[in-house]
Amino acid sequence: MCKCKSCNTHEHHHNHEHNHEHHHHHEHQHGALRNKLLLILLTVALLIGAVVVEHTCQLTTWQLLLVYLVPYLLIGYETLGEAAEGVVKGDMFNEDFLMAIATIGALCIGFLPGAETQFPEAVFVMLFFQVGEMFEGYAEGKSRDSIFHLMNIRPDIANVERDGEVQTVKPEEVAVGETIVVRPGEKIPLDGVVIEGATSLNTIALTGESCPREVEEKDEVVSGCINLTGVIRVKTSKTFGESTVSKIIKLVESADEHKSRSESFITRFAHVYTPIVVFAALALAFVPPLFAEGTYMEAFSIWLYRALIFLVVSCPCALVISVPLSFFGGIGAASRHGILVKGSGYMDTLANLGTVVFDKTGTLTYGEFKVEAVHPSDFDEHELLHLAAHVEHYTTHPIGAALRDAFPNEATDGCTIEDVEEIAGRGIRAKVGGRVVCVGNSKMMEDIGLEAHQCHLVGTIIHVAIDGKYAGHIVINDKIKEDSAETIASLNKLGVEKTVMLTGDREAVGKDVAERLGLDEYHAELLPADKVEQVERLIMEKAEGKNLAFVGDGINDAPVLKRADVGIAMGALGSDAAIEAADVVLMDDKPSKIATAIGIARHTIGIARQNVVFAIGVKVAVLLLATVGLGNMWMAVFADVGVTVLAVLNAMREPRTV
Repeated sequence: MCKCKSCNTHEHHHNHEHNHEHHHHHEHQHGALRNKLLLILLTVALLIGAVVVEHTCQLTTWQLLLVYLVPYLLIGYETLGEAAEGVVKGDMFNEDFLMAIATIGALCIGFLPGAETQFPEAVFVMLFFQVGEMFEGYAEGKSRDSIFHLMNIRPDIANVERDGEVQTVKPEEVAVGETIVVRPGEKIPLDGVVIEGATSLNTIALTGESCPREVEEKDEVVSGCINLTGVIRVKTSKTFGESTVSKIIKLVESADEHKSRSESFITRFAHVYTPIVVFAALALAFVPPLFAEGTYMEAFSIWLYRALIFLVVSCPCALVISVPLSFFGGIGAASRHGILVKGSGYMDTLANLGTVVFDKTGTLTYGEFKVEAVHPSDFDEHELLHLAAHVEHYTTHPIGAALRDAFPNEATDGCTIEDVEEIAGRGIRAKVGGRVVCVGNSKMMEDIGLEAHQCHLVGTIIHVAIDGKYAGHIVINDKIKEDSAETIASLNKLGVEKTVMLTGDREAVGKDVAERLGLDEYHAELLPADKVEQVERLIMEKAEGKNLAFVGDGINDAPVLKRADVGIAMGALGSDAAIEAADVVLMDDKPSKIATAIGIARHTIGIARQNVVFAIGVKVAVLLLATVGLGNMWMAVFADVGVTVLAVLNAMREPRTV
């Protein structure tokens, strides 16, 4: 998790500085891969050199060991270090330990009476392992987890009233109970209560609510919202550190610590495989000499050699290379379908999803308003829309934009618009071609003494009055994406047990969308912290061995994307924070791509499993030969190389999609 200083101290840095740091992070990643490649090439050169020295110079076993130790330690110091660390921490049976013990065994064989030296093999095995590691590093090298973009919702300044004048200070310097002034276009820096003025707020960054929220005196406002229309004075109720924005940033940081990563396939495999191999090798060295003719020590020397060959043969190089490559192939195939998977561990998780949780706005719906229905009373539908679009001609409000979109030629039809008056928290009044038109909510209709008609449809209802007479209402809604219903159906077909929708939107809207799409359950009117809570609950409830995916697109989704087993973000319209926090990014915002991703992941895991079975099959054959004294070290290495080549070719097959 990126714990950059500014996250912790809440110091204000400009965005470009963050991007600059982010750039360094990328550079660092590329540098690490480049260094590993150079290290591998250098080792190959030194290994060739060592073989030449061995065959041209008459050296003692000890001198030869020193020659080979140079490339061995160069390529293996990292693995040896990891193995030692594992032993110290009590987690010794990992792949590093197996590599260390097999190669050190190979180095020791040469000192047994009557045995040949196996130094080149030791270096070769370690070299192979590092090549595999490099592939894995490359496949996962898409840098992740930096939350620099969360800075975009952090307010930079607060205009606070002190001694009769307005001062611009850092939000951290404002105390509880002070009065701040927020002008249109500014972010609200701290949580508080409106004491003067009315406005509408864009809360999409925080709650994901697509509909702007109207606030007036005595209403509570939260930090991170953008003030759209009016000037408001706010009495602060929390300090900056306690405010909503800071809490969201903290949520993202701490969610990362909660999240149990699905361990990579190889690591899980090594935990089972390594102890079996190590104990089998020990048994092979110490048990058979008990039953041998002659002295125990003479027989022990022969069986120790076999045990060490057994160790080297059992070294899972082919697996260590071909499995990451299978995942690499899968990640590549996914990216050709516009799905960005940030690491091979998530392929594992995707293949085995039991619950998929969706955010509503911008994920299942477009997150932008469209006129869904026009219900005139004693008026022509076309005329009603025409007049409403004119009144909304100058507003920056998303609802105004929806009305204008529904009547695109309003700007050029020559109607005169005058006396435009925006009534905060109510609507807009204007004269269009000499007629007084009021467009707004039901409160506005009450103000002019009219009764607003009820509507059976769900959505934002805009009422229109013309010359003091109720003219009808227009239903504006966040449009459901064309492939949302198909997504839910195909997830059910793929065996996903539960589909859930979480939204910050109103209960009625949530219920309507959930019913139309056939979701198993929905929860509405949630704040970011509530979403995390719901996901925690669903994680507790899911079936054993099944994973939970969360699909979202807003800044408010970032903590939940982190908390889920796999976080899927919408890439085209999603916020930067969500894309950074997610493990999988859908580049074209089509939820149906989730089913494609699951298909690719399952195919990839299938190929990885075939490779494991094939590699272990060949290993067992060579091990049996080695045990009865027919195998030697090079046979072991060649079996490994051959298996690897075949496994790599298998891994490069194009994964099928659903």
